[in-house]
Amino acid sequence: MTRRRTFWEERIEENPGHSAWYIQRWRTMRENGDDIVGEGRTIDAMVPRGARILDAGCGQGRLGGYLAACGHTVVGVDVDPALVAEAERQFPAATWRQGDLAELDLPAAGIDAGFDAIVCAGNVVTFAAPGTQRDILRRFGDHLAPGGRAVVGFGAGRGYAFDTFFDDVEGAGLLADLRLSSWDLRPFTDGSDFLVAVLRRTA
Repeated sequence: MTRRRTFWEERIEENPGHSAWYIQRWRTMRENGDDIVGEGRTIDAMVPRGARILDAGCGQGRLGGYLAACGHTVVGVDVDPALVAEAERQFPAATWRQGDLAELDLPAAGIDAGFDAIVCAGNVVTFAAPGTQRDILRRFGDHLAPGGRAVVGFGAGRGYAFDTFFDDVEGAGLLADLRLSSWDLRPFTDGSDFLVAVLRRTA
């Protein structure tokens, strides 16, 4: 079966300079003193020292690099080889791999599963190929250690409704332990336009 291209790959095909623009965007924000690792601080607070963390949809490594600097063992995966190369350049202390999250199988690449936490920030699930989100969530569950948690954050109005996401969570054998409206732990309400969901395996 031919793998379906992600929305991110389609965007690159339409605009070959998109990855370079994206890298520069975050570089400029960092140089301007903007806070670009808030999601990482949340994940750091959730895990013990020296945890194993998967940065799913790692981009150029802004969160995985921060978490590696905090002393965690970090593996990052992204579909965009240009972003993975930039992550390798900026943050050599972590391990970076190119790949589609819908086909995530790190043990096949010689990397143990059993992650204490998986972080999937930056609207990554909305850039996936349509209909593959449940596969991605199932793969997350397969890569969690007992007691591990996956944290997924994305905004409304991006073609992936929150209700559909929670259906996919259940279908993937996961349970949402906590629903927030921001990475700084504000509660989720019916009117929230952003979701941060903390997930665990049901069995």
